[in-house]
Amino acid sequence: MAEKSTIARPYAQAAFDLAQEENDLKTWSDMLQLCAMIVNDEKVSRLIGNPEVSKATLVELILNVAGDRLNTVGRNFIRVLAGNGRLNVLSEIVSLYEQHRADAEQRVDAEVISAFPMSDAQQQALAASLKKKLGREVRLTASIDESLIGGAIVRAGDLVIDGSISGHLNKLAQRLIA
Repeated sequence: MAEKSTIARPYAQAAFDLAQEENDLKTWSDMLQLCAMIVNDEKVSRLIGNPEVSKATLVELILNVAGDRLNTVGRNFIRVLAGNGRLNVLSEIVSLYEQHRADAEQRVDAEVISAFPMSDAQQQALAASLKKKLGREVRLTASIDESLIGGAIVRAGDLVIDGSISGHLNKLAQRLIA
């Protein structure tokens, strides 16, 4: 079976194109995330994997749970996914859609993992530095991992900057072994 992201890619692109036509990227994000949450529910996930449950039943279930939070085009999108047996890749569709949205909005989601809590000022300075380097708005999330010993690791799209003490120690150890 092909990789899930390969299967999800054309559906994510189609959802993004529809969202652009409607000029409402946020609403589509919300709709897709809601549907992914429904599909990823343990009970619903088991129904999707059950060949005895019809596609029409799955669509009805998802649309009933989503209620009026899906517009007509969103409802049709779910029908197409179910009809093609692709409800199981909805999480990947959401992820790829969000990448398209971030590109369109000239935004990047960045994560900083530090050994110690960062002050708001430090986070703002880091976000400003990343904005300058990447040429995009930066939405920064911070977390703590004490195993880093000191410093931080920054991930923004394809960019990874490892400025942690443990990272430097690992590099040093690799050089000593070589």
